[in-house]
Amino acid sequence: MTRQDTTLKSTTPPGTIYVAGHQGMVGSAVVRHLRDLGCSDDQILVRTRSELDLLRQAEVESFFQTERPDAVIFAAAKVGGIHANHTFPADFIYDNLMMAANAIHAAYLSGTRRFLFLGSTCIYPRMAPQPMPEDCLLSGPLEETNEAYALAKISGLKLCQHYRTQYGVTFHSAMPTNLYGPGDNYHPENSHVLPAMLRRFHEAVRDGSEEVVIWGTGTPRREFLHVDDLARGLVHLLGLNDPPNLANVGTGTDISIRELAELVARVTGFRGKIGHDTSRPDGTPVKRTDTTLIRSTGWQPTIDLESGIERTYQDYLASIQEGSLRSV
Repeated sequence: MTRQDTTLKSTTPPGTIYVAGHQGMVGSAVVRHLRDLGCSDDQILVRTRSELDLLRQAEVESFFQTERPDAVIFAAAKVGGIHANHTFPADFIYDNLMMAANAIHAAYLSGTRRFLFLGSTCIYPRMAPQPMPEDCLLSGPLEETNEAYALAKISGLKLCQHYRTQYGVTFHSAMPTNLYGPGDNYHPENSHVLPAMLRRFHEAVRDGSEEVVIWGTGTPRREFLHVDDLARGLVHLLGLNDPPNLANVGTGTDISIRELAELVARVTGFRGKIGHDTSRPDGTPVKRTDTTLIRSTGWQPTIDLESGIERTYQDYLASIQEGSLRSV
């Protein structure tokens, strides 16, 4: 069985590729990378939510029957941090379940042969072995704070796996670790940990604050991947002749939340005190992916965390100046 195939790493991908969620951080990075590879606008299919509501089965089936994309990178999702997941679990499970089911089934019906579904490493059990291998899926209870989102993503990847088994289509999944980079969401409460920190420390410097308080104890350890590295990894997986059903995409290294805060403070120029709000939940104690599988296919990350945060902070500042900062 051959895993190595670099077709899409150095040449223009053949046919049309539908990038679902192209306005989000991941989808926009995928579109940038496809264009860097030489894809034309005619090859890259995108739709805004006003043009195609992925929650509406009839709309999704009509789109696929009309456009008949050769491949799909499904980066559309309802996402958020611990606060958002804990506050809106019904929204997270319904929206993500429906989008996945509608798109995967419609792609099959229209004859799409390649479908790459994006999940998240939160699909793995709360007390999964560290680093987390793909085969620990469904081996224990999920983290309660993001269970709804995780269940929806597990359903999506299992749909891909079983459609591949039953119908012979190459539908497969990638599980990115925690992401950051251009186009992230900087909502003060509903964003993920790294963009939330960037905003908090930036505003502390701007306002002359002497202390920044971060959520939790600071002891949980997390892994972070720049979204441009993820985009390269996804197109790489799409180019494999025989991709794994499920592949982690990450760096394989982690950092404590406290250490992350200190790094963000350094990048933003904050010189004050870093405090902790221990009434806030920590979430999963440790999350680090086993990246052995995807590395065996020839991919590896290239952007180290500090330089990636520096680049992201510059994008954050530019977005403020342009009035384009995402904070919804």
